[in-house]
Amino acid sequence: MRVLVVCSYRDYIKDGIAPFIKEQVNALCALTAKSEDLRGKSRERRAENYEVKCEYYLLHGKGIKGYLKEIPALRKKIREYKPDVIHAHYGLTCLVANLATRRVPVVSTYHGSDINKPKVLPFSKVAMWLSAWNIFVSKRNMVLVGAVEGKKCSLIPCGINLPMLWSELQNQKVEQLTLNQWVETVLPKGKKHVLFAGAFDNDVKDPELATAAVAAVNSEKLRDSSEELELIELKGYNRDQVNALMYNCDAFLLTSKTEGSPQVIKEAMTCGCPIVSVDVGDVAERTEGVEGCFVVPSREPNDIAEALKKAIAFKGRTKGRERIIEMRLANEQVAKRIIKIYEQILNV
Repeated sequence: MRVLVVCSYRDYIKDGIAPFIKEQVNALCALTAKSEDLRGKSRERRAENYEVKCEYYLLHGKGIKGYLKEIPALRKKIREYKPDVIHAHYGLTCLVANLATRRVPVVSTYHGSDINKPKVLPFSKVAMWLSAWNIFVSKRNMVLVGAVEGKKCSLIPCGINLPMLWSELQNQKVEQLTLNQWVETVLPKGKKHVLFAGAFDNDVKDPELATAAVAAVNSEKLRDSSEELELIELKGYNRDQVNALMYNCDAFLLTSKTEGSPQVIKEAMTCGCPIVSVDVGDVAERTEGVEGCFVVPSREPNDIAEALKKAIAFKGRTKGRERIIEMRLANEQVAKRIIKIYEQILNV
């Protein structure tokens, strides 16, 4: 099975491909059939062993006009590669993929911003109508567009690669330091550390709200002489470093204005980090029943501060890792579900 993965080029990433897309594609390709004859096998058995070959086509254009200009080049790529399925990510990309071909079925994945942004939503709706199948990463986004699971659409959040346990990870090297030594330089003793879910210059993540909530906690700390909270920016770290921070910070904080199914929440869960989040995307669904994780229904700094105090006071690591596995959100588990969709639309 040949799959052409179409996604936008991200100039701030080394190879231009969003990590969660690349990890999903790697998981799909890992489910290969060596020499086994799959004829007559059950669909579930084929999904476990089906050979999948993937290539990327990256859209470099900006905005709807820039994307539409890519259609001729994408058509050429389709003629040359001859894919069985095209899997596109994000609404505008999904629309372009559908306009580039009516011969090859297109599976479209919507990640949140393509549904939550009013200017983009109309294009996403056209893509949904044209696509052979639609994947939504959060139930909330499905509800917003009136999609019904099973009627040409599925709810499949992006999966994650389960990180090594901290006991295994801490001896990995970061230049001349072990990760354990590196953590001590980034998270100095004498403070409690709250890891923020993004960069401080990303307005969508609402760093101002996070800063205000931490400040509200610290104003009380000054009165009772407890350790001050420090908000740590999540920017410029590799995957092992991010996991190391999640294993060692006292809490993880997400204050985004909009989200689909935020990967960072799942990553924090697998590292057992206590979580505080506003009610966006599917965070409430993912963290439901996990002690040490708190979803705040308001966007008031003082309400978030109260939840932060509870998270900081939580003893030990959460059982988020077990919850992720239970929800079948490891990348291998997600890949098997996606391959079943490919098989369904190809009728194999």
